[in-house]
Amino acid sequence: MMRIYLHQRFHVRSLVLGVLLFGVTEMSALAAEPPLKLQTLVQEASQQNPEIQSAKQRWEAAKSVPSQVESLPDPIVGLAYRGPDIMREGRVAVQQEFPFPGKLDLRGEVAAKGADRIGERYEGIKLRIIAQLKEAYFSLHFVHKSIEIVSKNIKILEEFEKTAEARYKVGKGIQQDLFRAQVELSRELEELTTLNQEKETLHADINRILNRPPAAQLGAPEEPQLTPLLYTLDELNEYATKNSPVIKAQGRAIEQGQSAVDLANREFYPDFFVGLGAMQSFRSDEQQDAFGMLGIKVPLYYATKQQFGVKESLSSLESARKDHRTATQDVLFRVKDSFVRAERAKRLVKLLGKAIIPQASLALESSIAGYSVGKVDFLTMLDNLLRLQRDEIDLHREKVAHEIAIAKLEEAVAIPLQGGNHE
Repeated sequence: MMRIYLHQRFHVRSLVLGVLLFGVTEMSALAAEPPLKLQTLVQEASQQNPEIQSAKQRWEAAKSVPSQVESLPDPIVGLAYRGPDIMREGRVAVQQEFPFPGKLDLRGEVAAKGADRIGERYEGIKLRIIAQLKEAYFSLHFVHKSIEIVSKNIKILEEFEKTAEARYKVGKGIQQDLFRAQVELSRELEELTTLNQEKETLHADINRILNRPPAAQLGAPEEPQLTPLLYTLDELNEYATKNSPVIKAQGRAIEQGQSAVDLANREFYPDFFVGLGAMQSFRSDEQQDAFGMLGIKVPLYYATKQQFGVKESLSSLESARKDHRTATQDVLFRVKDSFVRAERAKRLVKLLGKAIIPQASLALESSIAGYSVGKVDFLTMLDNLLRLQRDEIDLHREKVAHEIAIAKLEEAVAIPLQGGNHE
């Protein structure tokens, strides 16, 4: 039995040593790198993220449409020739179409409202990408702190194992304490492995947002400070209703739809075209003649064309109104949800930092002192250590949850609430 125990102990110590050496090497490398600043990452994402740049180009393209649709149709130039030789004759004519007054302006208005809608969507995409970056950044900070806490506890567990072994050798402890220490060491190693995998995943996610290679190196995030929430829920709802690009984009869609309805009604009116031409006979005794013409494009098929055009535009307008209501409800829900999450996290951070962790630290110190003199059993001391670890990790989890909630609030209300905002 003792031989099996010594073998297990040697195996666990080898694993612990390997993981800790890897952790020390990685922590030393991170310490040599400058801290990962959120503001710098936000600026880089605003300039390099392909989704943001694609949305910007769509907006630029849309802004070029109004000038095109407000212009007159291209003129038509025609040439004609007639024979035989004794009656050779040539003709040239230019024809220009003039839409009914008001049509071109309405077409430009529809296109301009569409460009405004795409511009609001571009702003919304920017806010969404920045919020995603902040969430990944704060999550990476949480993983770094968790690795730090777990690594510290592995060292403490090693000391627990040594103490339990010494007590067992002199007959004051039981072998079960040694096995329990080994089990908890193995569990901590498993947790450390999982955390390192999560860290690499977050690195890849941040690099994706920044349009960097997935394996690009990143430093350790800075310690976040809790962002004070200086607005009430009613104020945040008001800001969201006025400023949210998602809501404003749907508002632009309603305006575009109303202009489209006006244009569809205007399509019942005829368009005009004017033509000018000249005829030249190639016989010496004939002179050049000029002629003009005026035409009207009659909306003859209005029952199957223009009427259905009005129906289509009215349906699109009503759809835009429904979408606007849906977008408003969705944004206001996200405001309420993020606000409640931020308030909850703030209360838990205060409770954990001011009460629970100090009390858990005192309980651990007391149990360690009691175990060394035989007044406290090993399981009580171990339980106090694991509770303190859980509380410390929960503290950083709630800090991160608070900042992520604030970042999502920023996305919804479109006003700066924390550091690292885009321009």
